[in-house]
Amino acid sequence: MLDLVKANPEITMLELAAQIGVSKRSIERNIQKLQKDKLLIRLGASFGGSWEVME
Repeated sequence: MLDLVKANPEITMLELAAQIGVSKRSIERNIQKLQKDKLLIRLGASFGGSWEVME
């Protein structure tokens, strides 16, 4: 999932779900965990913003 976000920081949760083959809710849970672990942050608004993967 992090590789997909690195390749396209503006990717949506629905696009991630479609590419990985899981539900949108599963993506939401994974994103929450990655944000909690400080591996992924959201830049800007929820609509029109982008993701940044932290190394």
